[in-house]
Amino acid sequence: MSKMTYVAKRLLVGRPFRSDKLGNTLLPKRIALPVFASDAMSSVAYAPQEVFATLAVAGVGAYVFAPWLAILVCVVMLVVVASYRQNVHAYPSGGGDYEVATTNLGPTAGLLVASALSVDYILTVAVSTASGVANIGSAVKVVGDHPVLFSIIIIALVATANLRGVRESGLAFAIPVYLFVVSMVVMIGTGIGRYVFGSEMRAETADFQIPVTHSLSGLALIFLLMRSFSSGSAALTGVEAISNGVPAFKKPKSKNAATTLALMGLIAVTMFGGLVFLAMVTNVHIVEQGGLLIGAPEGYYQKTLIAQVAQTVFSGFPIAFYVVSIATGLILILACNTAFNGFPVLASILAQDSYLPRQLRTRGDRLAFSNGIVFLAVIALILVIAFQANVTALIQLYIVGVFVSFTLSQAGMIKHWNRELAKTTDEKRRRQMRRSQTINAIGLTFTSVVLVIVLVTKFLAGAWIAILAMGILFATMKAIRRHYDRVSRELAADEDDMVLPSRIHGIVLVSKLHLPTMRALAYARAIRADTLEAVMVNVDPEETAKVAREWEDRQIPVSLKVIDSPFREITKPIIDYVRRVRKDSPRDLITVFIPEYVVGHWWEQLLHNQSALRLKTRLLFTPGIMVTSVPWQMSSTEAVQRRMRDVPMEVPLHQTGRKDLG
Repeated sequence: MSKMTYVAKRLLVGRPFRSDKLGNTLLPKRIALPVFASDAMSSVAYAPQEVFATLAVAGVGAYVFAPWLAILVCVVMLVVVASYRQNVHAYPSGGGDYEVATTNLGPTAGLLVASALSVDYILTVAVSTASGVANIGSAVKVVGDHPVLFSIIIIALVATANLRGVRESGLAFAIPVYLFVVSMVVMIGTGIGRYVFGSEMRAETADFQIPVTHSLSGLALIFLLMRSFSSGSAALTGVEAISNGVPAFKKPKSKNAATTLALMGLIAVTMFGGLVFLAMVTNVHIVEQGGLLIGAPEGYYQKTLIAQVAQTVFSGFPIAFYVVSIATGLILILACNTAFNGFPVLASILAQDSYLPRQLRTRGDRLAFSNGIVFLAVIALILVIAFQANVTALIQLYIVGVFVSFTLSQAGMIKHWNRELAKTTDEKRRRQMRRSQTINAIGLTFTSVVLVIVLVTKFLAGAWIAILAMGILFATMKAIRRHYDRVSRELAADEDDMVLPSRIHGIVLVSKLHLPTMRALAYARAIRADTLEAVMVNVDPEETAKVAREWEDRQIPVSLKVIDSPFREITKPIIDYVRRVRKDSPRDLITVFIPEYVVGHWWEQLLHNQSALRLKTRLLFTPGIMVTSVPWQMSSTEAVQRRMRDVPMEVPLHQTGRKDLG
């Protein structure tokens, strides 16, 4: 790494942390709440809007069902929060739903949960960013006109902040999260106060009409209500993040995580219910993106539900409207931070279990899982660009994965309590376990019903894409595990592997008789091979004859073998010769010495060593062949050496196992 690159990296992510400083990065509850609960709290910024926008298909009259749907969503959220409090206490190691399902339902169920959660984390980044840009775009026109560009910038910034470490990103994001919570509480409190005292509040869309595209009744109406409920259930996303992030909490970890989870649930339910109430009393009319509002002026840009409510509640006080809009946009943007904290930990555990590439297992300079953060950002960027940052389109792919993990996790917890009850005789402890099991059973009932509703209502609308992605990821992780298992079996050492080879046959490749060749010959002689020879390919008869004469004049004590190459190839004749030697002496260890000269500039590298690179690549796939590069440093490498001496040494980080997560 050059000095310039090192300085740029340090400016971007900060100075490296020693591995023994991991404890200093643990989070108190006040910081853990914005880090892990921002997704769940921010879901109220778009989930109520999706309820109303979906009902709008049947006209404004269908809005009468919105409060009842909101109550159902709040009940499910409280049940899920209560259920996950049991998970946090039972499995505090950070494996979350994946560990619960794997331990109690088997590896296949665990891998299904891992696939679902991974897809959900990726979609969390895409949906929350796009929704945040849409909310800020309601107040700042330039943002609304370029949603894709601003979404890309935001994902890049959040990823960079997380590369600096969990604690630093938590401190940076705490203020916007608490600003959102306070602004929402003030808005809901003000709105309820104005309603109680009879103050008139009418949203700017209250007089606009929504065309009835479908006259629904019977089963069609039930389907619409189910679809609206499933869209509103997006408010539950992020609840599982705390159970995956228990190791990041300060001690007592489980207690602090459970407290944070309960606080998150109460805040989210309060804001969700309050928003739906205010949307009803202010007569907000909202349609899906691209829908028609009759009576709207030409070129009208539909504001989000929160923006309309804030504009109405704070009429005559525009500063408050801008504060709410910007705070909402920020919390939605920062909601993707939950995924940036959850996915890398999950990916690290999966990599430790050999289901993902092992590069995702290790921590980076700042004790964050850097490779997982970068991977998540890249995939989310692809999604945002592919769907043009359209919240309505992206949200159809959403929540399928999270409810799959909810359901399997609760099923696993019921089996967990059955196993614990069989081992416990203390009656007080058994009563506590029975209570926890009952809570998980209720959670299983609710989440499985919601999962069925989500699958039925969202499958054709885009959920099939998420299901397909889960299937592809599941198959990919199984294939990675099979690969690692096969490699492990092949590399397993036994006593016979310590037996020395009977003979060593050394081959020094020669192109010219220069300093790199002389060094390679000297090194090859130093290992005292049983047989040592030099091999040159005859592509230029004059040059070959010149080398042969000089070889003889210098009386080099190594025989020179010349291989004819009628088609002027270099690689193939050498490969064929080495294989013949291997075939004639199968018990011999063949060592090929390749002289190389090392240059200091990238453009010089393009001009040299291409034949050596091709040879090494081919020889690596030939059994029984050892390849030894003998470097000769050119004068241009001196500048590189000076730069390397000036660059501080990186702090080596050990490969982090699961125990390091806590």
